[in-house]
Amino acid sequence: MIFRKLKNKNLIHGDMGVWAVFIILCAISLVEVYSASARMTFATGAYWAPIMQHASFMLMGIFIAWLVHFIPCNYFKLLCTIGIFMSIFLLIAVLAIGQKTNDAGRWIQIGFIRFQPSEIAKLSLVGFSCFILSSLRDEKGASPTALKIVALATFITIVLIFTENASTAFIIIVVMYFICFYAQIRRQILIATFCLGALGIGSVSVVVHSIPEEKLEAWSKTDGPLHRLSTWVHRITDKQERPEDPKKFKPQENPQKAYAKVAIATSNGIGRGPGNSKQRDFIPQAFSDFIYAIIIEELGIIGAILVLALYLVLMYRSMRIAQKCKALFPSYLVMGLSLMIVVQAMMNMAVAVGAFPVTGQPLPLVSRGGTSIFITCTYIGMILSVSHTAKRKPEYQNKELPWAVEA
Repeated sequence: MIFRKLKNKNLIHGDMGVWAVFIILCAISLVEVYSASARMTFATGAYWAPIMQHASFMLMGIFIAWLVHFIPCNYFKLLCTIGIFMSIFLLIAVLAIGQKTNDAGRWIQIGFIRFQPSEIAKLSLVGFSCFILSSLRDEKGASPTALKIVALATFITIVLIFTENASTAFIIIVVMYFICFYAQIRRQILIATFCLGALGIGSVSVVVHSIPEEKLEAWSKTDGPLHRLSTWVHRITDKQERPEDPKKFKPQENPQKAYAKVAIATSNGIGRGPGNSKQRDFIPQAFSDFIYAIIIEELGIIGAILVLALYLVLMYRSMRIAQKCKALFPSYLVMGLSLMIVVQAMMNMAVAVGAFPVTGQPLPLVSRGGTSIFITCTYIGMILSVSHTAKRKPEYQNKELPWAVEA
């Protein structure tokens, strides 16, 4: 009802389903980050500072999404083309002068502004690739020239990101593959790429299990591109093995995974209730990487399913928007942006429940953050822009349904 009134006053436009998911996830974020920030509150002695900062970031993010959704979607072609060159420059800069947190140099500090160039690179790469794949086409779909340009841009971005943020590079690879699939890249190329990827993953798995521990320790003490190899190998192989005697288990050696499992186990399926988490005091990144474990602990299975369902609804609404677009670029763009959000969300949730190695990826629109919140809100704004400004196919032009895409 609120969305409908705002829409009638021309204050908001676009798909109301996307708006609803966006606002609900933001509301969940405020509640859960407030609860999960107890450790930070205790460390700083500032009771309200963490949640007030997060709330201000969320409000700024919502404002960004609101502004972006007024921009005609065709403008994103130019903006993302400029963005890909700018992000490559910033990625090179972060390797040289980047600030480190948790042994990973992912941030650039300019005055009081601190941001991750990799987040800008993800957004720019998706938009630029969708522009190229929709523009350079032949009778069989996206042309070989388009594929070469996209592959080169993706390769450069991944190489610059990989050493400091392997999980982001992995997400980019997955999303770009599905964008190419949606853009009708030739089937033989897609199959060959998939086979090479599977072979590469298998080969890496064999190699990492055979690297001696002493070599990993030696590499971890250097400042070269392999300084995080020890971290990657331990996450993939789980070499911090659990002893046969449970009494000898030391959760402090890997507190995030250990206490996240405790949080899930002690939820008893129904949850402790909002704000009643116990494990938030022991999980170092409870408000970021492992916030889904806190959600399960406090809201139980229902809360876990609700959050998962919200991302699936976002994916479904984006697919419907893409289906109704008359032009290729907005259709590709909305699919690419939604995939970037949903794939990252699925990875974060898989990590929290112990189904995937620890990656350091926040839960989009829910985890505490700065750059990640602003960029994800920009994704939402661009999706809403497509649903509002992109021309519809003739069969959808005159349909006025409660959740219909605006022309």
